[in-house]
Amino acid sequence: MVCAVDGATGLCLGCFRSLSEIAGWRTLSDAERAAVMAELPSRRDRIDPAKLG
Repeated sequence: MVCAVDGATGLCLGCFRSLSEIAGWRTLSDAERAAVMAELPSRRDRIDPAKLG
């Protein structure tokens, strides 16, 4: 999947990660990845539903 970033929030419309999280994903520890993953469901609410299709 190719990320499409929402300009208003800076989050990917597919995975809800930020550009810095996407870019540095490989260097994050398992604990850091788990923390990001735990936060993703709540990030969806920050994006205009019309942009999510």
